[in-house]
Amino acid sequence: MQILIPAAGMGKRLGTATSDKTKCMVKINGKTLIEHCLDTVTSFKIDRIILIIGYEGDKLKKLLGKSYNGIKIIYVENPEFASTNNIYSVYLAKKYLVQDDTILIESDLIFEKEIFKQVINNKFENIAVVDKFKPWMDGTVVKINPGYGIDHFISKSEFNYNDADTYFKTVNIYKFSKKFLKDIYVPFLEAYASALGNNEYYEQVLKVIVNLDTNQLKALPLNGELWYEIDDLQDLDNAEIIFAKPKKKFEMLSGRYGGYWRFDNLIDFCYLVNPYFPSQRMSNEIHYSLDKLIQSYPSGEKVQALLAAKLFNVDPKNIVVGNGGAELISVLTSSLKMKLAIFSPTFEEYTARFTNADVHIPSTKGFRYGKKDLLRIASNNDGIILINPDNPSGNFIPYKDVIGILKILKKENKYLVLDESFLDFADKGFESSALNTNDLENFNNLIIIKSIGKSYGIGGLRLGVMASANQKIMKKVKSDLPIWNINSVSEFYLQIIGKYTDEYIESCKKIGLRRVELFEGLSKIKYITPFQSQANYILMEIEGINATKISIDLCNKFGILVKDCSGKKSFGKSNCIRVAVRDTRDNEYLLDCLKTFQV
Repeated sequence: MQILIPAAGMGKRLGTATSDKTKCMVKINGKTLIEHCLDTVTSFKIDRIILIIGYEGDKLKKLLGKSYNGIKIIYVENPEFASTNNIYSVYLAKKYLVQDDTILIESDLIFEKEIFKQVINNKFENIAVVDKFKPWMDGTVVKINPGYGIDHFISKSEFNYNDADTYFKTVNIYKFSKKFLKDIYVPFLEAYASALGNNEYYEQVLKVIVNLDTNQLKALPLNGELWYEIDDLQDLDNAEIIFAKPKKKFEMLSGRYGGYWRFDNLIDFCYLVNPYFPSQRMSNEIHYSLDKLIQSYPSGEKVQALLAAKLFNVDPKNIVVGNGGAELISVLTSSLKMKLAIFSPTFEEYTARFTNADVHIPSTKGFRYGKKDLLRIASNNDGIILINPDNPSGNFIPYKDVIGILKILKKENKYLVLDESFLDFADKGFESSALNTNDLENFNNLIIIKSIGKSYGIGGLRLGVMASANQKIMKKVKSDLPIWNINSVSEFYLQIIGKYTDEYIESCKKIGLRRVELFEGLSKIKYITPFQSQANYILMEIEGINATKISIDLCNKFGILVKDCSGKKSFGKSNCIRVAVRDTRDNEYLLDCLKTFQV
């Protein structure tokens, strides 16, 4: 058995990372791609390695030498690497191809050892390793039959996203028998290259063979095994995370702040989005208009304000739409030149933006505080920032207390910045909102911020609103926002959301039920003390086990990402984790995983 690795390309999409070296010399977690590959294959019985080089080939030869882990390396040079594609590289190695069974591995891959083991041990002589197609994947796509035969290579013109669930992406690892290479593949390769030239791909030859005889090439479908193809810098970043050591992997994932759709085996218990909304009916309506929306400019601030005003039943002059709550928090800081008090731990965007905030940490277990505590910290300041329910503690201030605080602050000419991003998840949350015409008009010292993405399940659209009857503040905020700060899809969402109010309310009720179930489940685990919450998350204290270790193990062993709160300044010595409330299946899976830890 021999290994064939085409590695002649220039890897231009990697930019400066390949300006002085070939793609397979790019490092992932301190080791080059080619070394990752060769470390894997040479742990099995391999007779030789055939490496096709071109761009910066001398550097690759210097790195690897004449052998690797005792396995001989034969170098085949492609002097035309700049003007040809990989079909020519494979063509140049044809005399070696007909000499032995061969495993072809593209040089821009990183993959688990288990994948190569399956290739070696697979009963079929000629196989292509494949994986279920995902939207982020690029490259060769095939369809397979129940007998694992590859029926068809899907061309770009044939690709149909309506059929994407039936597609498989080739991993670019192939095993070929000597007989297949000698009698079929190499003759077809020679004919194809002669007829169509060298600026093609070796997979095109396989496509022709499959079209003539579907039994010639079988598929080896993966089942969760890890691999990644490196084409650009984002791929490099993703691969570093996937193949990082446990602690580093957790840190890198946590530091991304989202974008987890590219990590298939990861369940996000860290970021806080409603899994029950939008409904399928609403998603279908958005999808129906999507083509037109992505080609069209959104409206300006006045139209956006009209849409938000209709949704929340307030005067349009008293509301502004933002690209998520974070944008509005940032803009608000330039309008409120005053010192505000805030309890922490809380949503860190507030303490990061209001740099002069008077920060207080509750001494109570679970970081509980109430009306009296808020008025106390307001006494030496110009007002209060209140996230209600608070994040990550889930602490909740009832509506009557919020109004009571507002009345006192108004008399003292002080402000309340009230964040209601998670309020809709609370028991009687819709009845507890100050985001209404009466409260806004009665209290011009009230500024409300609400992230729509969290409760409305559209974190990716980045929508939020800020409301206040204080026109001095509102005019300043509006003037500081860009003319197009939200996109057309977000605007359309605001336009149609009113039709789905009943479904939205029902989704929030479901979260409330799931929260109770999750809280009860967490309470039964002996090393966990969960704290009551009125939001779509629960903060829990861990006893006897380091919270960071649990977070790392949940990530690496079970594919669960949680918010590790330990080590943060406001938490002091508390050993805490915050978990999102998701649907029943995910919540039960989290509980089952947590039960595996031994105190």
